[in-house]
Amino acid sequence: MTGSTEDSYYWPIMRRAIDRLDAEDGRDLTLAEIAEEMNLAPAHFQRLFSRWVGVSPKRFQQYLTLGHAKRLLDSRFTTLATADAVGLSGAGRLHDLFVRWEAMSPGEYARRGAGLEITYGYGAGPFGRMLGLATPRGLCGLAFTEETGDAAALADMQSRWPDAVYSRDDAALAPHLHAAVTQGAESELHLIGAPFQIKVWEALLSIPSGHVTTYGEIAARIGNPKAVRAVGTAVGRNPISWLIPCHRAVRKSGGLGGYHWGLPVKRAMLAVEAAQTGFAPAE
Repeated sequence: MTGSTEDSYYWPIMRRAIDRLDAEDGRDLTLAEIAEEMNLAPAHFQRLFSRWVGVSPKRFQQYLTLGHAKRLLDSRFTTLATADAVGLSGAGRLHDLFVRWEAMSPGEYARRGAGLEITYGYGAGPFGRMLGLATPRGLCGLAFTEETGDAAALADMQSRWPDAVYSRDDAALAPHLHAAVTQGAESELHLIGAPFQIKVWEALLSIPSGHVTTYGEIAARIGNPKAVRAVGTAVGRNPISWLIPCHRAVRKSGGLGGYHWGLPVKRAMLAVEAAQTGFAPAE
């Protein structure tokens, strides 16, 4: 998956294919059947799909079964308390991105973004259209707008820092968005949140690509094991999706839980990372 404009053009098709393959009556569809529903020749659909995700539609279909999260939890569950000791946290960033981050001080956060200048812009990404927001210190917001639409996604992000000054500049955000979806690129993040939220988001950065953890483990990692519900809320308020991998947090039962930008996107993210890191789904 490259994150190029061409690949992002096919995301709506992949999005429909994911929905179809993940439906109860879609898990036994043949390549010919799913390709016909996508209005593509089987060979063309297979080629596009395999290039986008790195595995065949059939293999991807196996990753998208309801039991996939449970198998990930069984086989690739990350105990965050020991992640550093075993060297996992360094691989936790998406595609081994080098992420440098700086958090806003509690005082700055309390001012609701007052005095902060935030530039925003839109661009193509591997999971559809993206919205990026940045301060002079780095990327402070990354959202996926396919489910919500551009206006709703922007309003959602602006509500987090309502007193900031916003200006649109797609060209200025292009390098940030490119770094977010390009393997090996350096990403500088500016975390804007309450101290508790930032602790949760820092813990998320320790979850390796292709692995998952639970809200309870995150609560334990930040020294507040009873705060599972509050952790879940903080995970849901993660402003920098994909780079701060809130999609890797699942329920203890193995259920996916929610995802702010739509469960199809979360499901696709987990499947892509599992495929790229060699996790084999059950046959």
